[in-house]
Amino acid sequence: MKKFLTEDWVVTFLSIPLLIIAGLASYLPNNGFKVSADLSTGAAWIDIAIFFAIALCLLYIGNRLLKRPTKGLIPSYVVVFAIALLAQWIAKIDAVKYYGFEAVFFSVIFGLIIRNLFHIPEWLKPAIQGEFFIKIGVVCLGATVLFSDVMKSGAAGLIQAVVVVGIVWFFAYWLARKCKVEQATAMTLASGCSICGVSACITAAGVAGTDKKQLSYIISVVLIIVVPMIYLMPWLAGIVVPMFTDDPVIQKEIIGAWIGGTIDTTSGVGASSEMAGDIAQKTAIVVKATQNVLIGVVAFFIALYLSARSEGKKGAPSLGIVWEKFPKFILGFVIASAVFSILQSQELLTLDAKGKIIETSMAKTFSTFFFSLSFVCIGMDTRLKDIISKENRNALYAFLGAQTFNIIVTMLVAWFMFGIVKPALWPTEKQTVAVEQQAEVVTLPENITIEEPVVAEEIAFDEVVTEKGE
Repeated sequence: MKKFLTEDWVVTFLSIPLLIIAGLASYLPNNGFKVSADLSTGAAWIDIAIFFAIALCLLYIGNRLLKRPTKGLIPSYVVVFAIALLAQWIAKIDAVKYYGFEAVFFSVIFGLIIRNLFHIPEWLKPAIQGEFFIKIGVVCLGATVLFSDVMKSGAAGLIQAVVVVGIVWFFAYWLARKCKVEQATAMTLASGCSICGVSACITAAGVAGTDKKQLSYIISVVLIIVVPMIYLMPWLAGIVVPMFTDDPVIQKEIIGAWIGGTIDTTSGVGASSEMAGDIAQKTAIVVKATQNVLIGVVAFFIALYLSARSEGKKGAPSLGIVWEKFPKFILGFVIASAVFSILQSQELLTLDAKGKIIETSMAKTFSTFFFSLSFVCIGMDTRLKDIISKENRNALYAFLGAQTFNIIVTMLVAWFMFGIVKPALWPTEKQTVAVEQQAEVVTLPENITIEEPVVAEEIAFDEVVTEKGE
């Protein structure tokens, strides 16, 4: 049993009740609970109280199992929870969402402010457990990564994701090492740049053993860089993509694939691709979801590489060494993804009025909130004097260089897969763009006047097809 009394195993087991709650979300009042930007209602505060109780119970049980002190845990936790709640609430404001800022961004900022402007008293330290909260968030995130999302993009999206992630990851890692960035930090940086930002950084850091201060720095860089990219990418794509093809539908697919493969946060992808139109947004989100699936794959190969290095052999390490190095909470991530994917394939998951899956939305809410708790803790553990160093400046230069490379490579791969390969191998029915993109003038017969409302069926139109095929 002692083998299971490690943080990785404990957080995996503690995540099971959260996944069960997510799986039953459609049976709960209001399809589960969430943090709302409107705190004027009693229902909103009831949801907050539920979050408070759940996280406190998990933290207390985790401390008991891991033989960590529980004295003073509640007052410390109250402060951490309040800061995370504030970050969540600010991120829900429409004006903030419009600019692409996420809750984890504000969590880190608030934590850094408290750590660097004020003294952290001893009574506040018991609940500052960033890694504990991070790992629970990652396991819950697994329930949001469904195999069907990969299939929606078809072979084109899957191939693009694999090719781009592979090329960009190795380039970013090589560049970071050339800039004299420490190995574990370089792996975390490469994962964040090539896959999906925050989630990939957290996962890779857990496998590579990245220092939490370095992790906080990299995530801060990712979240800051993504803001201008939300606006830069649609503008840049609108200039570049028409040079490659004049088909308006193919243009939108390439733009979507380009945005989905370069912007490092899922919410950022959604906000940016929305500016490019519906077709682009659908393609971008699916490509991003496909890349997210590769988090576990990259984590496995990082563990495999580190195991081989620790063995000091050129050949493959034993499975036992790989298992020892592999973070067990990633196993929870994979199992959660598989279970919820099976439930979806059996049509056991429920869609809400907006077409979103209720169960995975609840899991995403859990994941986001535990990430907020974790980054409050990481911010409180981080001194800016430690971040502003030569090594960290080198990491910044490496990230910017890798992101520039990512933009160029992803454009070329997106054009090749969605502009050449997909139209040639997987032709679809002829599509037209929305009326706002390709307006057609409809001339009414002379004998029809618009003096009174005219029933649509009474007019003989030529073929008019909207984006939705109506």
